[in-house]
Amino acid sequence: MRLGITIAGAVLLAIGAAAAEEGPASPPVAAVVDGRLAIGEAQLPVFVSQDWSRPLPGIRRVVIVVHGYNRNAADYARNMLALDPPTDTLVMAPQFLDSDDVAAHHLPEAVLRWDREDWLDGNPALGPMPRSAFDGFDALLAKLTDRATFPNLSRIVLAGFSAGGQVVQRYAEVGKGEDAIPLRYVVGSPGTYAYFGDERPRSDGTVGAFANAAQCPDYNRWKFGFAGGLPPYVAAATIEAVRALERRYVTREVVYLVGGDDTDPNHRLLNKTCAAEAQGPTRLTRMQFFLADMKQRDGEALRQPMWVIPGAAHNEAQVFGSPCGRAALFGDAVCSKN
Repeated sequence: MRLGITIAGAVLLAIGAAAAEEGPASPPVAAVVDGRLAIGEAQLPVFVSQDWSRPLPGIRRVVIVVHGYNRNAADYARNMLALDPPTDTLVMAPQFLDSDDVAAHHLPEAVLRWDREDWLDGNPALGPMPRSAFDGFDALLAKLTDRATFPNLSRIVLAGFSAGGQVVQRYAEVGKGEDAIPLRYVVGSPGTYAYFGDERPRSDGTVGAFANAAQCPDYNRWKFGFAGGLPPYVAAATIEAVRALERRYVTREVVYLVGGDDTDPNHRLLNKTCAAEAQGPTRLTRMQFFLADMKQRDGEALRQPMWVIPGAAHNEAQVFGSPCGRAALFGDAVCSKN
């Protein structure tokens, strides 16, 4: 069932959602979405804009939108629906709850719950099974390959903004749920990235050896890199080699979106840890530096566009609702502005 909301209301919701993305731990969520996806004996709450218990031959695109630190999946679903997706598009929003959410809403033991922000880093759930948020994405994508339900599905978009953009970027690196149906990753204004190598931005504007590695020992550990602290899902993905993951990542369809005015180095919600600061002073520069490093490492093999949205700050509605945002979410990912 569609969630009705005005565009103006969506803008306000988006501002509120973004405003708490990287702040202190939030209180229990106001709402838990109604849908459930079975992952083994566990259940992941997920909003679905149509009844997917029956065949949906009219659906050709699915947009999965990932909430931020506040775990407010219902708000993200409303915001996405307020962008007026094409009629052949199904909107989904998984919800990665913590223990306080489960207790406050008297949810069954089968519902997955994490220790606050552990879902974001790909860490195992506290219960009822040690599943990762990345396992949740795998299960969603597997469900969407069911041709009895989605006989004409030809495109899946996995999109996140701010904290949601962080988890989408990491899943694009380590996730295994991409085979039968083309998948596009939309990485919206994340605060940090997982680098494949140990190089970082330098004071002269280039990317190279990190001069402050001794003073910042965690700068290349997960979730900022692959040099240690890997959750089980990520460790399993790196069995072959991190370089193999990088080669695969370069071939994946990833679109990066960021506001042109997302440039405040003292933004109260920006990750200011040493490992985060090693990636640059603002969200805009962190995205630019990450892609500069990828280009330096992988050359012409990297064809992942970065689109800067003029006049947009750290605001989901402005970024996703822009022409470039809509092209990434609902179109062919071709945008003249860059």
